[in-house]
Amino acid sequence: MLRIPFADVRFPPENLQSEFEINTRLKRFLWRYRENMENPPDELGLSEEDRARIERRTQKYLRTVANQSGLAHLDRKDRGRLEAFRNGAMLMPVETEHRADEIASALHTEMPWMAPATERLWQDIRASVRNGDPAPLVRPMLLVGPPGIGKSYFARLLGDLLSVPTTIIEATGEPAPFAVTGAQRGWGSASPGKVLEGIMASQIANPVIVIDEIEKAGAVQSTGGQRYSLDEGLLPLLERSTARRWACPYFRISFDMSWVTWVLTANTLRGLSEPFLSRCAPTELTALTQEHLIGFADREGARRDLPQDAVDAVKEVIEAIRTPHHVSLRSVVRMLDAVEHAMNRPVLH
Repeated sequence: MLRIPFADVRFPPENLQSEFEINTRLKRFLWRYRENMENPPDELGLSEEDRARIERRTQKYLRTVANQSGLAHLDRKDRGRLEAFRNGAMLMPVETEHRADEIASALHTEMPWMAPATERLWQDIRASVRNGDPAPLVRPMLLVGPPGIGKSYFARLLGDLLSVPTTIIEATGEPAPFAVTGAQRGWGSASPGKVLEGIMASQIANPVIVIDEIEKAGAVQSTGGQRYSLDEGLLPLLERSTARRWACPYFRISFDMSWVTWVLTANTLRGLSEPFLSRCAPTELTALTQEHLIGFADREGARRDLPQDAVDAVKEVIEAIRTPHHVSLRSVVRMLDAVEHAMNRPVLH
């Protein structure tokens, strides 16, 4: 498993002494130096002037080390958080084209209606293997289709198959621009953003990041009148050449975000800017058929080890609904949840 440089900083030596240790060492040096002089002064003790001079030199040395690292502008807590990247971050590989075929086959077996997305993903992973890339380089995916067809489920399954963490950000549930990119100091919600926080926690530089219903994300406006929109904030992250040195607004240093797999979902293209769409070509998906829903119920029921007669009852409900798009994957999951709950209900005496 390969580690790559991730944070564009020079970390201070791990054995760097503390301010107290440096101060003490300089005091001892000065005392011994005077003791070994040919004509030592009558008083070997340190004066207030000596102590002040030592303190100035200690602070100058520590400032020089911090300035060389690129971390001088951060407080001790944030410098400590970035220690996670002292040895870089890991990349989880797909080592052979055969493994790429297995991943695509598993996705298609589970979700055959997502074939256009699976096909494009398969081509990208196979190309990365042929090129000798240390991890899959997947072009940003924008999955466009009706709600309830499993776009987010597809992304989570992809993360499981790639053995990487998956982070899902609901574009409608929070200030999405800040949830993705983070917010600079001065905002009440100043933080690094969920993408970078997830990489810090996992130490894996190629997670799957899902932004759900991106077309519904609203803009955020500062008290100074500055407007921040999600698709604008994503532009440098979706272009590999700029993602290699992406400037985090919170830490104000650069990170290599070029290995992230982006899966963005939308019900419609309305509201998405042309610059955004030029970096993230849409993959159009269609509504589910009854055959898709019944197949999913069978596979999910088997995965949960539910009795076949219970799964058949769910399938009968699906078949009884004449308009398939009135039933979504969420509906099927809820029905199977109800079956599982009923099976595990304690017996009352």
